[in-house]
Amino acid sequence: MDIKLELVAVPVTDVDRAKAFYERVGFHADHDVTVSEDVRFVQLTPPGSACSIALGKGLTRMAPGSLDNMQVVVADIEEAYEDLRGRGIEVTVVQDMPWGSFVYFSDPDGNGWAVQQTTPRQTAHGAE
Repeated sequence: MDIKLELVAVPVTDVDRAKAFYERVGFHADHDVTVSEDVRFVQLTPPGSACSIALGKGLTRMAPGSLDNMQVVVADIEEAYEDLRGRGIEVTVVQDMPWGSFVYFSDPDGNGWAVQQTTPRQTAHGAE
């Protein structure tokens, strides 16, 4: 039996601001449906991902900004760092760990994201 993670709710205060931010990061807006005055569903998917995020109104009881350490994976952390900075996203410098190289950013509500290259740069490019 396959069990696939396909959607994660991200709690935000302003759906339009969050949608614009995630589109700037590079996520594709798949759906934006207002169901009622109390429910709006916005689904965005990172390029190449089988899992999407959901923003909206009436979707989760989590407090805006309470999601921490959502993680996406890239093949080249330097390319991801430069791409995110080029899109106007504030990211940390690249941090190398034994299990990968990372940059971190947060959305306007403070939901935290990690971008990981699974092979540490020292392993991928030799000792630096």
